[in-house]
Amino acid sequence: MWQRVQTLYLLISTALIASMFFSDKAEGIRYIEYVPYLILLIIITLLNVIALTTYRFRILQFRTAILVSLINLAFQAWLAVDYFAESELVFRFTAIFPLVAVILNVLAARGIWADELMVRSAGRLRAAKRKQNNTK
Repeated sequence: MWQRVQTLYLLISTALIASMFFSDKAEGIRYIEYVPYLILLIIITLLNVIALTTYRFRILQFRTAILVSLINLAFQAWLAVDYFAESELVFRFTAIFPLVAVILNVLAARGIWADELMVRSAGRLRAAKRKQNNTK
């Protein structure tokens, strides 16, 4: 599980989003003080953990990684709208964590899909070899 690079991408993405629970959005304003942000952070963290732990079910892991990427992208867009709407606040660097998590989740999804294609092609080769051995 840990030797696959996509697992490390998912782990880093999970750690970035989980760190937002403990960080400030702006000076003195925490992400968890605003309930919709808190709900989104909980959902994103749970989906990341599901994607991280379902390594035996590659299709589910792939779909979960894509879903969490889309939710992270929406969260990043929401943060960007808040950034431009509230011009007097100075946002922290943690406001770009969802964007970094999107990139990491997409990279993980690509790796998961590559693994799935490799397993499928190996299955076809085994089936062709069995068929060849049965006809002899």
